[in-house]
Amino acid sequence: MIRAVLTEIGIFLIPFAVYVLFLLATRSGLLVPAHWPLHLVAKLTVAALVLVIASLLLVVAFSGAPPRSTYVPAHVEDGRLVPGSEQ
Repeated sequence: MIRAVLTEIGIFLIPFAVYVLFLLATRSGLLVPAHWPLHLVAKLTVAALVLVIASLLLVVAFSGAPPRSTYVPAHVEDGRLVPGSEQ
């Protein structure tokens, strides 16, 4: 679970990291408040949220078991634990 949360946080931070790289490439002051106006931070936040929503939709669409499959829970056969599986 922590991996999924950290992945989404990383995806959220991508637009901000790209802007920081842009500031570094143009040799602008990274910590100068004039380079971080509120409207730009708002645009970066919206872009970050769009990326997170898109990644969540892609995870839902392309992960998990195939449609109409049946889950067989973990059980014991002949004294051995058989892990759960999709059938």
